[in-house]
Amino acid sequence: MNALIRAADLSVSHGGADLPVLRHVDFRIDPAEIVTVVGPNGSGKSTLVRALLGHVAAQTGRVDRLPGLRIGYVPQRVHIDRAMPMTVRRFLSLPVRVSDADARAVLERTGVPGLEGRQIGALSGGQFQRVLLARALLNDPQLLVLDEPTQGLDQPGIVAFYQLIEEVRAQTGVAVLMVSHDLLVVMRASDRVVCLNGHVCCEGTPQAVSAAPAYRALFGMDAQGTLALYRHHHDHDHDHVVEAGHHVHGPDCAHEHHHRDHHA
Repeated sequence: MNALIRAADLSVSHGGADLPVLRHVDFRIDPAEIVTVVGPNGSGKSTLVRALLGHVAAQTGRVDRLPGLRIGYVPQRVHIDRAMPMTVRRFLSLPVRVSDADARAVLERTGVPGLEGRQIGALSGGQFQRVLLARALLNDPQLLVLDEPTQGLDQPGIVAFYQLIEEVRAQTGVAVLMVSHDLLVVMRASDRVVCLNGHVCCEGTPQAVSAAPAYRALFGMDAQGTLALYRHHHDHDHDHVVEAGHHVHGPDCAHEHHHRDHHA
């Protein structure tokens, strides 16, 4: 199977710093796969996404993308003046106008039908996230990239959003790359989880990563809660997913995490 994006020995530094933000990271995402990257603040999650998309340069290693790869992107933060008059329909046509039929179809797919005439500033947080997702789906992407997509949502809204992502993948076959800190729900929506702390600490199916010492060292009690939720609610398995490079460097991850906390 050809990977949509593959990174090998990827290291990235910011501003010429001697200490890389990412160190020797190997990564891949295949068609129709949902991969979630988790890690503490400052672990390089968003930097990895930007490097995979070609927005920042690699210091070492390489990133290969499938030629002509169509990507839909929901960034971590979207700043819109809520006092500015703009309808959802107009927002969906920025920067390229889309047809009424296409706008209607993506809003229906993301669970917010009939919002075309609503002002952007009048949307709830959950509605706005779904409109952002709808906009990302307009070009029929092969890969959907979501960088912390549920910031500002309450727990029911977070769960509903990840359920929607599963439904969109089932309907369209799009692959999904998510960056998330929502440990208690994100596992449910993932085929594979990559735990990052400057390097790949552990990687594999959600159940395998939840049980990995490196993951538990990083997230403590949250990791136990994630595993309990996964066992209780996960109603299908991903045994077919190969746990690529399921390597665990628990002591390194734990040491780096506590070292950063000490200097925070």
